[in-house]
Amino acid sequence: MNIPVLETGVILIVDDNPNNLEVLSETLMDTGWEILIAVNGEGAIAQAEYACPDIILLDVMMPGIDGFTACQRLKLNPVTCDIPIIFMTALSETVDKVKGLSLGAVDYITKPFEHEEVLARIKTHLQIRNLTKQLQSHNQQLQQEIADRLAVETKLQKLTQELEQRVEERTLQLSQALDNFQQAQVRLVQQEKMSTLGELVAGIAHEINNPVNFILGNLNHASEYTQNFIDLFQLYQKYYPNPEVEIQQKIDEIDIDFLMQDSPQIMLSMYKGTKRLAQMIHSLRHFSRRDDSAVQFIDIHEGIDSTLLILQYRLKANSERSEIQIIKDYGTLPSVECFPGPLNQVFMNLLANAIDAIEESLLTKSNYVANLPQIAANGVNLLSVENKGKITIRTTLHQQSSVVVIKIADNGIGMTEEVKQRLSEPMFTTKPIGKGTGLGLSISRQIIEEKHGGTLSFASEPGQGTEFCIEIPLMSQILSQKA
Repeated sequence: MNIPVLETGVILIVDDNPNNLEVLSETLMDTGWEILIAVNGEGAIAQAEYACPDIILLDVMMPGIDGFTACQRLKLNPVTCDIPIIFMTALSETVDKVKGLSLGAVDYITKPFEHEEVLARIKTHLQIRNLTKQLQSHNQQLQQEIADRLAVETKLQKLTQELEQRVEERTLQLSQALDNFQQAQVRLVQQEKMSTLGELVAGIAHEINNPVNFILGNLNHASEYTQNFIDLFQLYQKYYPNPEVEIQQKIDEIDIDFLMQDSPQIMLSMYKGTKRLAQMIHSLRHFSRRDDSAVQFIDIHEGIDSTLLILQYRLKANSERSEIQIIKDYGTLPSVECFPGPLNQVFMNLLANAIDAIEESLLTKSNYVANLPQIAANGVNLLSVENKGKITIRTTLHQQSSVVVIKIADNGIGMTEEVKQRLSEPMFTTKPIGKGTGLGLSISRQIIEEKHGGTLSFASEPGQGTEFCIEIPLMSQILSQKA
């Protein structure tokens, strides 16, 4: 089937499975796109640096360096950091998908491949890639024009006051145009990112919800049947204490006492694990509400808890730190009229930033101790200082003003005065290349202030952590107009 080509581009496919490479190559054969192939992570990095493809289709599981490591290295490389990466993985790898997005991937293609879906996703991200290049070109032109105007203003300082005034007015217009352009760019990125993430998460949750419910429903019966077999065997032992030799050998071989003791515990463990998976599915479906245009009455605490459950993998202990403690100080709140999807995105941005700040603080403290061994000679042991991350979430309701207040505080590295002054600037980030876009707080501020008529503020000191404060009205004229 011939597919009409709306965008041209170079596609790099990275997969160690020849069958997958063949399927994708055949799918893209008639599109007019140039296809490059790599069979491992090292080859993908080398080809990306040499050919600078427009999109990379990257398999997660590969020999040598896996897809996540390859993605991280590509995003850290200035030559390849802007190339969109689409992971190829199975539907059951939910946690891996969230991890991939946090490393900088823009999308996923699920296995087994669907012909139309692969073409649609590649086409969409090629269009976004080309649009981004155009926006960057326009941005550079605007910046160059501003620089030229400033140079002319310096050379013509002796001109009349009227001419100076005109130059100032023109410069102001250009600055305003640049600001408007940046705001439009932030909105475009937010809409595309939330649309893609929402569809991905909702699709995964829908696909695995039915089999999980089926397993949960049958585990109770399986547990009951197992117990019935155990009860029946115990009756046989009671009334037929001396079985035949062959039966007794089989009893000894399978260790029947251990089986009767361990089987109920196995069934209970399976039930708890499946129940936990069902809770995760519920949180994913709650988080990925995609109807941004509909105002709904929701439980704020449910949105926060869903976000925390999705971020649970980042809160757990690892080789570099202990588990990050979550302290919930929830007040009694009524249902709040809001846009659930965007508000959940704000919670995700703020909580993820809090985790990053804590990890940076603990790493800085570890390096300080490692580089100053002489402090032990002075009787000071920094290793005895509490070295645990903590995030505190408080919610209250101002009865007189009918405003809901949500505070998210961490004991991370905090912010300097310079960082606090620039924090509201779009594209500003303190994170390394490939780990931050500088859009999270700008998007959060737009969601709270423009969509909900609320306020987003913060307080921070270096080494003392940061606290963000969200205030949104229970019901707002802005919400009524947008609805």
